[in-house]
Amino acid sequence: MKKTYTVIWILAFLFFTPLSLLAQGEMDSGEESGNKEKKEKKVDINILPVVATNPTVGVLFGVLPGVNWNMGTPEDTRNSTALIGIYYTTLNQLFTSVRANAFTKEDKFNLLTDIRFNLNAQPTYGLGSVLDKSTLVGGKDTPSDNPYPPFQEQEMMYFNNFRLYQTVQMRHKKTNLFYGIGYHLDIFWAIDDKQLDLDADPQRITHHYRYQDLKGMSTEKYSQSGLSANATFDSRDNVVNPYVGQLAAISLRAFPEFLGSTTNASQLWMEYRTYVNLDKNRARNVLAFWTYGWFVTSGTSPYLALPAIGWDMFARSGRPFTQGRIRGEDLVYAETEWRFPLQQEKDKWGGVLFVNTSTASSRTEDINQAGNFVFGYGGGLRFMINEKKRVNLGLDYAFGANGAQGLFVNLNEYF
Repeated sequence: MKKTYTVIWILAFLFFTPLSLLAQGEMDSGEESGNKEKKEKKVDINILPVVATNPTVGVLFGVLPGVNWNMGTPEDTRNSTALIGIYYTTLNQLFTSVRANAFTKEDKFNLLTDIRFNLNAQPTYGLGSVLDKSTLVGGKDTPSDNPYPPFQEQEMMYFNNFRLYQTVQMRHKKTNLFYGIGYHLDIFWAIDDKQLDLDADPQRITHHYRYQDLKGMSTEKYSQSGLSANATFDSRDNVVNPYVGQLAAISLRAFPEFLGSTTNASQLWMEYRTYVNLDKNRARNVLAFWTYGWFVTSGTSPYLALPAIGWDMFARSGRPFTQGRIRGEDLVYAETEWRFPLQQEKDKWGGVLFVNTSTASSRTEDINQAGNFVFGYGGGLRFMINEKKRVNLGLDYAFGANGAQGLFVNLNEYF
């Protein structure tokens, strides 16, 4: 009972505090707008239909409403952004999410929100960045990452997932430094591993089952619940589509059993992004870099809560691979993207070329993190649907090792 009350108190603090800050920001900006004529909309909403393909979803389709707003003035407050995703797939999966990066008036507070409810399914590929490995322990068949055709139902592990991450950071004076605390909750339940067959001779053991069994954890449900200490330096000139600036962030997360975690564990997230202009006469000609490291620093995290590509806040890492394809107890990811205009003077149309790499370890299987790197690459088109706030509609196609490829439709830049 004490555990339940503790979690409720933390949730109340972290979620009512952002609501009160948002309300205060809207009130302040509303008072100002009463004294002067509004020159532009405070809130922009763009609804994007989404179609994508990868081996674990077949064909995904749905809608991605994007919301952009400002709780102060453009001169003293950064724009805020939120993406709301609702998707269904031909393999009967459901993905829903609300992800937001908000700044209150004069950037006094930064609020990061990540809420997801998924009816998910994917093969248990195993840990480490080794692609030519069977989805069964000791198996000989190597799965292809080509989405045509997709995996069959009997090859999948089905599970339900609920995520609730909320971080509140306060600005340090008038600088680009923010620091604060967060709450992080991941619940996985109704785990149904279709490939697992303990009655067969020989037994069909999946990587998920072996990991959970070795760690003494349930193979049917588990959770991570904990607090984080966070610090962020953010000098980007625009949150959704930067032309210049840098972002550096660190988050140390503790998941104790008394807050509802299945096992005691801690994780470290470190991230860095930078943007370099290649033509002083064209601000949109940019070379962008992104890297992050995600590590289990103590204890034991459940299998699906381990660091994995595609499980970053906005689920942007790892094109063209499916979410969770590369997973491990330590994960390092890096990507670079060239963003350039396609018109001589206007900025409506643009293009991108990108390449990324990831590597993951498995201490359980003695797989070294630096032993293998997995690469992805591709290109795409951009159409700027709001030039003032730099909101982009993107269409990318990516390729990778082991036959991986996929179509990606998105709002805003990937990073």
